[in-house]
Formats: sequence, C-alpha cells, structure tokens
Amino acid sequence: MRRLHLSAFTLLELVITLAIVAVLALFAVPSYRSHIARTYRMDAASALLRAAQFVEGAASDSVLALPPGFNQAPSFGSAVYRLRVLPADDANGGYSIEAAPDESGPMRDDACGVFTLDATGMRSNKTAGNGSAPLTAQCWATG
Repeated sequence: MRRLHLSAFTLLELVITLAIVAVLALFAVPSYRSHIARTYRMDAASALLRAAQFVEGAASDSVLALPPGFNQAPSFGSAVYRLRVLPADDANGGYSIEAAPDESGPMRDDACGVFTLDATGMRSNKTAGNGSAPLTAQCWATG
C-alpha cells in the first residue's frame, strides 16, 4: 500500500508570517502616504511656477483666469489642487496665484493648506480651517 505524504503550513508558521506582514504594513503605509502627499505638494508648487510664467508672458496685463492645463495640479486628470489668479495689490508686485486643495481631493485636510506665489517670488502657505500658518519651507521643499 502506498502512503500519500501531504505537505502543508502549520498554524504557527501562518501566524508568524501574518505578524511579519502586519509589522511591515505598520511602517510602510504611513511612509507611502507621506510620500504621496509630498508628491502632490511638488505638483502644486510646479503648477504655480508654470502659471506664473504664463501670467508674466501673457499679452494682456490683467489675466483673470488661467486656461485649461494651467488651472489645476496635476495638469491632466483629476485635480488635486485648483489654481487661480488673485487681483494685484501693493504687496504682491502685480499678481498673486494660489493653489488651493480641491474640496473632494486627497489633500483637502493637508497641513500645508493653500500655496501662494506672487510676482515678487514670495512663496507662502495658509490654512483655511484653523488659521495656523504651516512652515512654508517644509511645504515647498522638494526633497
């Protein structure tokens, strides 16, 4: 009579494997989310710089609306940030552009809030909710 030899994992081996996967996920998921948020912030910063080039090169002195491709970040697909030109005043050097997180997007509760760039090159951030100002250098950092 021939005996069948079955090979299988024990319950202990499965529990150890699940514990290792859980520990890896515990560290990997927050790191991944942080990386994605940093990428979205870089998209907003680069979109503001592109929009500033457009505004400075526009034929008319008063650009009130940005054309498609310049009015959101990223330029194509679902908008994470919406860009708009703010009116000129004495402090902004002629124009100011802001990138506000889309209300239904993944960055709507981001600590960096609204990114702003004006004609003088001044970069700033403001939060809409509680009014506390985030650290601009950290929000605009690309690394």
